[in-house]
Amino acid sequence: MCQHQPHCPSAEATDRDAATTVACFPEQGWSLLCNGVILFEDTGELLPDGSSIAPHRGPARHALAA
Repeated sequence: MCQHQPHCPSAEATDRDAATTVACFPEQGWSLLCNGVILFEDTGELLPDGSSIAPHRGPARHALAA
């Protein structure tokens, strides 16, 4: 369980990627969060139960300018 105050969001929460980073490997492109989620630099996620979340990065800023 998370020992941070306030507690980090659980792996099931919609804001799960707001949890505290406990290990970071930028050369490999991923970080381990306090809630057990592995967060990839492309915003994809691997959850503790083995399921994955596809990258959910928004559109590039230049694509929004019309």
